[in-house]
Amino acid sequence: MKKIFLIIIFVITVISLFDFPTNVAFGADEMTIKDTETCSPEKTCIHNPIDTNTPQELIGKVISAVLGISGSLALLMFIYGGFTWMLSGGNAEKVTKGKNTLVWASIGLIVIFSSYAMVNTLFKGLAGS
Repeated sequence: MKKIFLIIIFVITVISLFDFPTNVAFGADEMTIKDTETCSPEKTCIHNPIDTNTPQELIGKVISAVLGISGSLALLMFIYGGFTWMLSGGNAEKVTKGKNTLVWASIGLIVIFSSYAMVNTLFKGLAGS
């Protein structure tokens, strides 16, 4: 059961990483890469998900994606801990397991937010803005 749950979470996470184009019409005969000369309202265009000019922008996007996934996993752990606690049926071991899951998910969120704040401050300091 846990393996299936982890596989589903992994698949959803991988799918959510892709930036699906919003301007692609289904059933279009021709798809062109978005370019100022070739892209027009008459032609279907594909958006480049890695739209960066510098390595710093790419690293920032990767860090942002990793922090977003970490936050999503923390939310799932909150849900799992809450259900474990609610469905414990008075079993002290399951209550403790649910409480510990909630505590560690909270600590994880604190680590995620503080790491985001540090990275954001570092990048702003290096950029000089």
